[in-house]
Amino acid sequence: MARKILMLCGDYAEDYETMVPFQTLLAVGHTVHAVAPDKKAGDWVHTAIHDFEGAQTYSEKPGHRFTLNANFDDVRPETYDALVIPGGRAPEYLRMHSRVVEIARHFLAADKPVAAVCHGAQLLAATGLIKGRKVSAYPACQVEVELAGAEYMGIPVDQAVTDRNLVTAPAWPAHPAWLSQFLVVLGTRIEH
Repeated sequence: MARKILMLCGDYAEDYETMVPFQTLLAVGHTVHAVAPDKKAGDWVHTAIHDFEGAQTYSEKPGHRFTLNANFDDVRPETYDALVIPGGRAPEYLRMHSRVVEIARHFLAADKPVAAVCHGAQLLAATGLIKGRKVSAYPACQVEVELAGAEYMGIPVDQAVTDRNLVTAPAWPAHPAWLSQFLVVLGTRIEH
């Protein structure tokens, strides 16, 4: 069954963590509405490409312009089946936008499927609704995950964790695991 999915975007979200789930979920037949605060369909957000090049943290380079396909002001979270939160730098400021936090809180409170990757855990933590949950994220977000009362899952960068309806992963190398686990939570069947 096709699902209607909301994706919360913002400037300097990680390029792969925005583009890949958006395109993958569309490719398997779901409807995905990508929105960002103060923006409408046809507007775009900057993305950033983060890579692991041997430094103490990831490097950052300019990514693509990602075109939004829905109006943020029109979002009614109760009309969506699931939520996707890309990582990168966007979640650090999106969590300060009260309407974004309210939207994310709806999905967790209603026990709807939620997929968050990398720094997306910062927005999950801001909801106050992840206490007792198992959550993976980029290692720099461990403190926030734990302060929110969740159990931080320090898994390899190419793995993901599912805790009931919540699917999280540390970074874009986990896309195969993260997206396949999210598709299971969504009830998506792919036949070969």
